[in-house]
Amino acid sequence: MSHAALFQPLRVGAFEIPNRILMAPLTRARAEAGHVPGDLIAEHYSQRASAGLIIAEATMVMEGNSSFISEPGIYSAAQVEGWEKTTSAVHAAGGRIFLQLWHGGRACHPILNNGTQPVAPSAIPITNDRVQTPEGKKDYVVPRELADAEIPCIVRGFRLAAINAKAAGFDGVEIHGANGYLIDEFLRDGSNRRSGPYGGSVENRARFLLEIVDAVIDVWGSDRVGLRLSPLNSFNSMLDSDPVGLASYLAGVLNERHLAYLHIMRTDLLGIQSGDVLTPVRSVYQGALVSNMGYTAGEAARDITAGKIDAVAFGVPFLANPDLPERFAAEAELNTPDPATFYGPGRRGYNDYPRMAAIPAVV
Repeated sequence: MSHAALFQPLRVGAFEIPNRILMAPLTRARAEAGHVPGDLIAEHYSQRASAGLIIAEATMVMEGNSSFISEPGIYSAAQVEGWEKTTSAVHAAGGRIFLQLWHGGRACHPILNNGTQPVAPSAIPITNDRVQTPEGKKDYVVPRELADAEIPCIVRGFRLAAINAKAAGFDGVEIHGANGYLIDEFLRDGSNRRSGPYGGSVENRARFLLEIVDAVIDVWGSDRVGLRLSPLNSFNSMLDSDPVGLASYLAGVLNERHLAYLHIMRTDLLGIQSGDVLTPVRSVYQGALVSNMGYTAGEAARDITAGKIDAVAFGVPFLANPDLPERFAAEAELNTPDPATFYGPGRRGYNDYPRMAAIPAVV
């Protein structure tokens, strides 16, 4: 098997996972009314339980911060009960699953949140895209700059979400610090122009993230907490004057937290920013390093063998291939995903992709 490195076990915090093929968090907009995950979501994740670790989709930590239509939350009793269906189904299928904790920040829209203006580190809107709402595509609005005194409330929101994720039966959580949502907005100087303790220097811009990390660790222990970062990704109008320096600084201070893993999106989805953030992070970060974006099985196996990374989180390939690890092991053809069905509703393009045909046993 030419991809053998993908099937070596890996210590990820509290767990030894059986392979290095992680399922990346993928927003699919299949939640029910009230942002409650239901049977459809449980079926979807249980189909993909052969992943070394499933990282469930971006999930709202607080009410009133929706950036999509029908994304799930983890702030209500009904949502906790709904997620229990998923964790039970994944565990019954032999899998492990973390929940990604997320605040949309300036990527939220008043139409999706009962007229509430979105919040951000600075009053700078997203300008390189439009948001899908029940009234069609709309421009993003100018967000309201958070006051320093409001920030502890959001940190507590992440902590409560971590408590709820534990009650729902997850094996751990991943903090979403990527892709131009609230935490990432604080980290990068293109979106954070504030002064005071949460703006200016890289140390100050990282303060919000680290307060959330520490609050979530207080709930779960560090060995069941992961973190996703995207230092280069310009999605949601994100830029930073020194992405390599930012990534290197974060890698150093995160060593002190002993996380289960650090999950890095290695490139820019829109191709605006370029550079190598993995090499400097790898030279500093001492824990399990997960990479993401555009990997084939062959490249993932080569980079793991070379020690550049420890595992790969596959996104789009898992959309259409619920049995992705089995297909990689057999070097089988992959199903082709249908982009028209990426964002809900229903089973089509979500739970109806075929599994690989059984390979006859050799007699």
